[in-house]
Amino acid sequence: MRTDTTERRDPRDAGRMKTGVSFAADLEFRSIGFRAAGRTILSDIDIRIHAGQILCLLGPSGSGKTSLLRIASGIERQTAGQIFIGGQEVAGPDRFVPPEQRGVGLMFQDFALFPHMTLVDNVRYGLRSLPREMQRETATAALRRVGLEHLAETYPHNLSGGEQQRVAMARALVPRPQVLLMDEPFSGLDSRLRDEMRSETVAILRETRATAVIVTHDAEEAMRLGDRIALLRAGRLVQYGTGRELYRQPADLFAASFFSEINVLPASVQGGTVVCPLGAVAASPRSDGTAMTVGLRLEGVRVSPDEGSVQARVVSRQFVGRSDLLSLAVDGFDRRIRARIRPGDLPDGVQEVFVSVDPQEAFVFEGSGGSA
Repeated sequence: MRTDTTERRDPRDAGRMKTGVSFAADLEFRSIGFRAAGRTILSDIDIRIHAGQILCLLGPSGSGKTSLLRIASGIERQTAGQIFIGGQEVAGPDRFVPPEQRGVGLMFQDFALFPHMTLVDNVRYGLRSLPREMQRETATAALRRVGLEHLAETYPHNLSGGEQQRVAMARALVPRPQVLLMDEPFSGLDSRLRDEMRSETVAILRETRATAVIVTHDAEEAMRLGDRIALLRAGRLVQYGTGRELYRQPADLFAASFFSEINVLPASVQGGTVVCPLGAVAASPRSDGTAMTVGLRLEGVRVSPDEGSVQARVVSRQFVGRSDLLSLAVDGFDRRIRARIRPGDLPDGVQEVFVSVDPQEAFVFEGSGGSA
């Protein structure tokens, strides 16, 4: 069924025009590999995102996130595998559709606005195939949607970072792309503005029903924005799923530590139970003596002045607003244990405490390397 792309006016708000609906499409990366300057950047990446969903490409610097985005746009050409948009192959061993024919919108990290053009001219730049009057009308409607119609005749250097981000979003969406690709769009904004722009961006993407891929190195941002998250490390896909799945069921220690601070503890199976220096963690079918590794979130260290499985001493304590950060010395263990507790849970001045494990915040991996 053809999606209606006409501009619609909300009768409850005559001064506001909604963003037109896009012809969203599926996007599939199939066995993608990429080498450059004799180095492997990406290896065997398989990801599929459905039309209208938001995918966050998450990972540390150098993990291959931006390279994958550039391959999807056609700026880079993969050295192995295929790209499909809307079920049609746009890049493969024997086919390469140039960027301008892929139906994708690209929003760069620095926004890449033309400094010599007004905002309305920046936005209408991608509408040159339309009659001039229609270009202006459509661009003005897009600026109205992001709250900047009153600045249509000004220039980018007169804008704040958040305003520039909104103009870049309007320019990327106004041609109604099948897929919108965004490279760390919030990285240059301060924390308060970043939160505001995340919410606004999601609202616009939902309203336009656009398929979107957003590159980020911030796990919380990925969970707030993405319907699905693809976690990359050193050019490989570590885990793919919803934010809840990656947070609650990390594939390995790297995935666990990317979503929250953790203590990494050696453990072994004893009588059908995984036991670490803080006590019992979980049941296990492995044979006794099997080496295990426990990833324990800081919130998963229970600290009490009078009850717990192991005795410990508070080495340092820092108040950081919503929590106290503790560094603990545990009897029989040569590394410090970090814990995060609510202020007031442990009386001030207490140094001798007992600790144990909250199993809901612990992840058990077989072997000493932390693999799933």
